[in-house]
Amino acid sequence: MPEIINKIVRTLITADFFLNLGWGLLSPVFAIFILRNITMGNPLIAAEVAGFSALFYWIPKSLIEIPIGYFLDKKRGERDDFWFMVFGYFLMAFVPLGYMLSSAPWHIYLLQILYAFGMALALPSWLAIFTRHIDKGKEGLEWGMESTSIGAGAGIAGGLGGIIAGALGFGVLFVAVSVLNFVSVLILIPIRRHISLKGNEKVILGKPVIGP
Repeated sequence: MPEIINKIVRTLITADFFLNLGWGLLSPVFAIFILRNITMGNPLIAAEVAGFSALFYWIPKSLIEIPIGYFLDKKRGERDDFWFMVFGYFLMAFVPLGYMLSSAPWHIYLLQILYAFGMALALPSWLAIFTRHIDKGKEGLEWGMESTSIGAGAGIAGGLGGIIAGALGFGVLFVAVSVLNFVSVLILIPIRRHISLKGNEKVILGKPVIGP
């Protein structure tokens, strides 16, 4: 029976689901972690640190992302896109483990910059590969599936994050985020041999059977 969507697109969506599932676990409790573990219960300083942690993620990511996308567009083929994506996912997986060892605001800021760099590597390359391999005539369906996977991952994680942190502690939560991030890396690896276009070769879309 023919596949609804091709293997590469399905793999990218699945990997993105686990990535967002992992990082979504942190969303409801990260500020509480800063309050308890970084600022020792001072809510005013915690609010400041939480705000600057967002700044140290979004500003570096915004500054780096466009040059990386421009560089990838200038390179022929998709191997560079694939390895930038995998390396970005891989870098992000170490950030939650770094949170476990953090004891000062600058630790958090440094980790946020690393997180931003990993995302800046991964996102333009993920989007480029997804756009090239999307099935003709199914663009709405497949972008809708991607959006749904992000929402589902974030929604499930939002409920679980607080429960895990409350019942098992922040250490277990950070390990869970890291493990889910590594799972997303492992999901991407099998499509490596299919991300090998060179020059102006075209992808044949919608063909089933790309690996087992």
